[in-house]
Amino acid sequence: MPNRNNPRFERINEELKKEISNIINYNVKNSDVTGMISVTKVKATPDLKYAKVYVSILNSKNIKTTLAGLKRASGFIRSEVAKRVNLRNTPELVFELDDSIEYGARIDSILKEVMKKIKPEEGENDDIR
Repeated sequence: MPNRNNPRFERINEELKKEISNIINYNVKNSDVTGMISVTKVKATPDLKYAKVYVSILNSKNIKTTLAGLKRASGFIRSEVAKRVNLRNTPELVFELDDSIEYGARIDSILKEVMKKIKPEEGENDDIR
């Protein structure tokens, strides 16, 4: 049974991430799946029966609908993964929302607003440092 810290196991997770991302972006033709979808991480169980697929969804009409569309398409995505990745067992895919990119963008915009308030306007109070 593979260990999660094993380099082979990490390669499997990376290969699954790459292929699932390609399949979602180029092969899933579901009207519910909208926006820019990025696969941020894949964590397969040591027995490779299941794999949690963390996705970030930006510019979607409805994030919940898009995530539900991905879950409905998981059988198709899994069958495509089986064709592309040579594994004895293809894991069942479980999609989870990863909002870390959205969270980081929100933090970035807050920091920019704070910096605007701290930094005096050009030409205004030039003698203050």
